[in-house]
Amino acid sequence: MTPAQALRAAIHAALLADTALAAALGGPRIYDVPPASPAFPYVTIGEAQVTDWSTASDAGEEHRLTLHAWSRQGGHDEAHALASLIQQALHDADLELEGCRLVNLRMTTAEIRREAGGRSHHAFIRFRAVLETT
Repeated sequence: MTPAQALRAAIHAALLADTALAAALGGPRIYDVPPASPAFPYVTIGEAQVTDWSTASDAGEEHRLTLHAWSRQGGHDEAHALASLIQQALHDADLELEGCRLVNLRMTTAEIRREAGGRSHHAFIRFRAVLETT
């Protein structure tokens, strides 16, 4: 398993284990690839950017990840609440990763917007992770 895969797996597991997030979603609606017609609200683990973060003595990687929260409840409230719950579940989380060590995981930005058509709201929650690799 690559460090990127290990990080995504640990994030997915942490989000699934978060009872407050599960309650807000109405169940374990956290996907890498959502079903064709998902029930709202739900969360997807999205884009990733990986950069070498090695030093003279240690191998490492910086990961920039975007999580997406999708809502169809009126207004921005639910999307903001989901973004906050995701931040609480992951910001500075001490996740165990297979084959590498998580140095830190920090939320960097959140953006909430209404999607075209006005029916859905979409939260982009961006994180930065630094990993020591072997």
